[in-house]
Amino acid sequence: MLVPWSPLRVPPTRDFPTIRRSLLFYKVFAYATGTFLLLVCAEVLLRYVFGSEIVVGGALGPVALVQPEQVRAVGGFNLSLAVLIAHGYLFIAYLISDFVLITVMRYPITRFILIAAGGVVPLLSFIMEGRVKREVRSYLAQRERTATPFPA
Repeated sequence: MLVPWSPLRVPPTRDFPTIRRSLLFYKVFAYATGTFLLLVCAEVLLRYVFGSEIVVGGALGPVALVQPEQVRAVGGFNLSLAVLIAHGYLFIAYLISDFVLITVMRYPITRFILIAAGGVVPLLSFIMEGRVKREVRSYLAQRERTATPFPA
C-alpha cells in the first residue's frame, strides 16, 4: 500500500459506491490521457526531429506531412495541433478525476501530486492507474470482509 490510512481518515462504507464510480472515472481518463501523451511525444518527435506536422484533408491529399510554416498554405485539418489541444483538455479531466478519487478515499494532497504526475510523464499514467486500481479495490474488498452488518 502506498499511503497508510489513519483511523481518522477512513472512508465510510456508505461512500463505497461513490469510490467505485470515482475509480472508473479515474481509469477512463488515465488511459485517455496516457494515450494522448504518447501521441504528443510522437508529434513532438515528428515536429522537432523531422520538421513536419500532420495535415488531414488538405491540398496535398487525405493525409500529408507538411513543414510547419506551410500548414496554412496547404489548408486542411492540422492533426498535430489537435492532438496537443486534446491532450490538454484530457489532462484537465484527469486532474479532476484524480482529485475526486483522493477526496473520496481521503488520501492526503501529496497523493494527488503523485498521481497527477502520470499525466505528464509518458507511460506513468498506465502504471499509476494499475497501482491505484489494485490498491483501492483491495482496500474496498478488505473493508467489506471485515464490516459488521447492522443488526436486523
